[in-house]
Amino acid sequence: MANQVLERRTFQAGDRIFREGDPGSQAYVVQSGEVEMVKTVEGNEVVIGAVGQGGIFGEMALIDEAPRMALTRAKTGVTLIVISRKLFEEKMAKADPFLRGLLKILAENIRNLSFAASSGAAGPTVATGDEAGDEAS
Repeated sequence: MANQVLERRTFQAGDRIFREGDPGSQAYVVQSGEVEMVKTVEGNEVVIGAVGQGGIFGEMALIDEAPRMALTRAKTGVTLIVISRKLFEEKMAKADPFLRGLLKILAENIRNLSFAASSGAAGPTVATGDEAGDEAS
């Protein structure tokens, strides 16, 4: 990554970066400014988190290829460094298989918890260590 020119994008306060349910082909590192994550719960927008300078968001869609979990918009003017799926996959291919499996389990657990919290479901389905074992084999 050090010898690659990374794409940067800028957004003004209030600009949408991506919508809940969109497919995800990129993650973002916040170079400056702040973004907020918003879920729609019973027709109301609920801010569920914010990411500032040096933080990353959108990575879960790269890990598990599932749709975006929340709408993300610029809270302030923001400059983002774009992490493409290609770059992410190149880095992941060099990672230990156990760590790749662990990341997938963590992403699944976070999605399940988010679904349960926003839908009032009885409880999340928690991933087991079997998924990591499958990756490590």
